[in-house]
Amino acid sequence: MTAATPVSELSDRARDIFRRVVDSYLESGAPVGSRTLAQAGLNLSPASIRSVLAQLETVGLLAAPHTSAGRMPTELGLRLFVDGMMQVSEPSREERAAIEARAAAGGPVEEALAATTAALSGLSACAGLVMVPKHEQVLRSIGFVPLSPTQALAVLVSEDGAVENRVIDLPPGVGPSALIEAGNYMSAKLAGLTLAQARARIEHELAAGQAALDATAQALIQRGIAVWSEDGGRRAVLIVRGQGRLLDDAAAADLERVRDLLDDLEGKQEIAALLDSARAGDATRIFIGAETKLFALSGSSVIAKPFRGQDGRVVGVVGVIGPTRLNYARVVPMVDFTAATLARLIG
Repeated sequence: MTAATPVSELSDRARDIFRRVVDSYLESGAPVGSRTLAQAGLNLSPASIRSVLAQLETVGLLAAPHTSAGRMPTELGLRLFVDGMMQVSEPSREERAAIEARAAAGGPVEEALAATTAALSGLSACAGLVMVPKHEQVLRSIGFVPLSPTQALAVLVSEDGAVENRVIDLPPGVGPSALIEAGNYMSAKLAGLTLAQARARIEHELAAGQAALDATAQALIQRGIAVWSEDGGRRAVLIVRGQGRLLDDAAAADLERVRDLLDDLEGKQEIAALLDSARAGDATRIFIGAETKLFALSGSSVIAKPFRGQDGRVVGVVGVIGPTRLNYARVVPMVDFTAATLARLIG
């Protein structure tokens, strides 16, 4: 049997037992034995149940962690369950309200994305992920604050209210008046432009001799724009919230897996690349364990959903990461709802 095998190829008895094993495992994290299944209302003897469990193990849908234990679903079994048997449950009114409240809290877009992702993390008991839209800041003002004779703090305020600071090295001979002059010039000339547009305008005006500035102020402006533009090119595109939720009581028995997972989260570019692969189409993507090389060691799952801006283009992806023992039926619609909320926020 392969991951593409339809559920219909299982007998009714095997399908029922398989579903009960998966449901119980996802709820408790513990292997499920024939005695437990017999006590759950199945009109079968423990011997008959053991026979079906053995068949499901033979075709690769279940596995026993050790000889005397019950069975648990394999990654192949989880894929079959998710694709063909799962019955999702919509988020509750309280869960929807919690997600919407964080998205509507106001402030810069990146902060709202982080807050909404933190809410998703708390509700799903997973780490929350959002790939931030590649958004170019539009400038409102730029100023310079002296720190020492050789350094100053460049303060950028964008139109959405975000304030960011960068320390820059000063050209020789820069005094307080040059800092004020450069800040006033940049705020007057560059307000309403993106960083890329601002850099192009500054370079054009300085090259054409149109800037009524002395050489010191010109050098300061060039350095200020350069440091912001360089920083913008390195801007992180991924926000991760709630890593601590991966360290629950169940993780104590499998600390090596959790360490591997936390190491995976440190490699943000690889996680971002995985989320980027979920951008195509509208469907929620579910990556289970070793289906991706990234999680071959940690045995983790990712549920991801793209969200779109007002023009209909995909601008980002939101999701969660956790152990393969996720409550997929509950978390999948929660991720779907969060994606819809972020689409309204970005739009």
